Amino acid sequence: MTDERVTEIISVECLRVPAEELTPEKIKKKTEERTMDESSKQVLKKTMEEGVETAWDRFEKQQPMCKFCSTGVSCQRCAMGPCRLMGGDRVRGVCGADADLIVARNLLDQIATGAASHSDHGREVVDTLLKTSRGEAPSYSITDVPKLKRLAKEYGIDIERPVGKVGEDLAEAMLEEFGTLKGELQMPKRAPEESVKIWKEANILPRSIDREIVESMHRVHMGVGAEFSDMLVQGMRASMGDGWGGSMMGTEISDVLFGTPTIRRSKVNLGVLKHDHVNISLHGHNPVLSEMVVKAAGLPEMQEKAKGLGAKGINLVGLCCTGNELLMRKGIHQAGNHMDQELVITTGALEMMIVDYQCIFPTLTNTAACFHTKVVSTSPKSKIPGSLYFEITPENALEQSKHMIKMAIENYPNREPKRVLIPDHPMDAMVGFSVEAIRDALGGSLKPLLDVVLSGKVRGCAAIVGCNNPHIKHDFGHITLAKELIKRDILVVETGCASIACAKAGLMLPESIKDAGKGLKEVCGSLKIPPVLHMGSCVDCSRILNLVAELARLAGVRIDQLPVAGAAPEWYSPKAVAIASYYVGSGVSVCLGIMPKITGSPNVVRFLTQDVEAAVNAKFWVEPDPRKAAALMSDHIEMKRKDLNL
Repeated sequence: MTDERVTEIISVECLRVPAEELTPEKIKKKTEERTMDESSKQVLKKTMEEGVETAWDRFEKQQPMCKFCSTGVSCQRCAMGPCRLMGGDRVRGVCGADADLIVARNLLDQIATGAASHSDHGREVVDTLLKTSRGEAPSYSITDVPKLKRLAKEYGIDIERPVGKVGEDLAEAMLEEFGTLKGELQMPKRAPEESVKIWKEANILPRSIDREIVESMHRVHMGVGAEFSDMLVQGMRASMGDGWGGSMMGTEISDVLFGTPTIRRSKVNLGVLKHDHVNISLHGHNPVLSEMVVKAAGLPEMQEKAKGLGAKGINLVGLCCTGNELLMRKGIHQAGNHMDQELVITTGALEMMIVDYQCIFPTLTNTAACFHTKVVSTSPKSKIPGSLYFEITPENALEQSKHMIKMAIENYPNREPKRVLIPDHPMDAMVGFSVEAIRDALGGSLKPLLDVVLSGKVRGCAAIVGCNNPHIKHDFGHITLAKELIKRDILVVETGCASIACAKAGLMLPESIKDAGKGLKEVCGSLKIPPVLHMGSCVDCSRILNLVAELARLAGVRIDQLPVAGAAPEWYSPKAVAIASYYVGSGVSVCLGIMPKITGSPNVVRFLTQDVEAAVNAKFWVEPDPRKAAALMSDHIEMKRKDLNL
């Protein structure tokens, strides 16, 4: 249902951990073990004192985890199984698949899932441009017309016409690439020709976005793909269709519709909640929803309604990547990253959490049941038991947002002041480093950045991306790796939950150059920027592709020849697997902090960490210790410098 509000799908209960199991000493120990962030520690302690269950508690209950699953040798592809390869006389599944094939199929499935998630997000954003251009989504508008025209020129579209017609033609051209008959995508042409040549020779240049995902799902069916290396190549091709297709479209068209990010100041951590305001968090990944919620919350009648119930106003805060989108474009404060999503509710100060999709815990409504918070789901792809459901479309987004804001305001008197704990001291952060913003800060060209790399003041660049994962202390991998890299004069760019981890730690302030090496300190000090740059949400990993592609063109080299590297220290998601795959496919080696579920096949491990380098001049490393990971990445960057005679 498009315009109707729907009440709870089912009722849910507050999930609790028996309080008697946790002494004050145990609570203190667990708090220190679970997270680095001081604001998260305060609220996490409260959850344990009140016995409210979190992801960390559920993680502990899952121990010890199944070794068949964690090594990738568990198969549930068909009803002849499930099969587990245990060694001895169990070296093949019922169908005959060995460990190499089962591991490769499982990995291809993950890559396809991740690529589908980000590319489907991109499709929704492009569809919003189409409807906006046709006048079918009157609450939206084209904000960055020059960028629209630049993109249209890439697609060979005549820009000497009304903006709406240009937008319509561009949207149709992009949507056609999801299932194109022409057999190629437009945006990979942004890369140097020699890089594209390598991708063609390696057979990883995508033919269309959806075709590669569908073929991946076909190949994992029993009785189709049987050669493990072919499965892995298909995974890389599907991921390239996401990175240079669906994700890149999502980023570029979000800029067109909502504005290209510019450098600005904001605040992050759970301390951004306010005692005297109606607090609403926006959680998920799609800015199509959040932009309208921001618009609705700013209406005078909404502000007056809030004041009429005793609040001083409405305080919107972000979570995860929807929050990153708002942080980049509007400076709206960010409450936290992936592992903070339950904690923002357990502050007791949140009137409403509005979600769209991806990275949303299904038990958020159980957490909310312990407090007065209402959870609202908005996508038919992501309904949550116990939530209120307001389906959002481009046509109705503003009206539905008004309904949600009103309901949140009316919930404000239900807050229990005695149960509220809002941490002090939200952290300042400098954000909004789109490629355009970086270029503008450097005087209109990326050449000054290239020059300081060539001179050696900056040894190279590293991207730290990805999520949080309870296998690793919350934020520890991101923060430690970033600190180690900037000490080595390596400029760090970040997206997603990684960026919020470092923002919470103060690494996205110009003052943090005190932790950087001499050369990086000099460069960032002269520009008055931090040594760790916030480049957006996880779909905005495509911004980093555009950055390295432009630097490679300026330098007259392939992407794989640049002194750059990538890392995902705390990844958990299939989206992260797809991102890492398209980085390696593009020529950027990637260090993972958590081993993928592939160790059941030494051949798959060898292919990804060694053999693939012969085809694309990049590979994967796996290193759980972020200090050792920094050394690996730094050595790699120095090797690339040596190869270029720098």
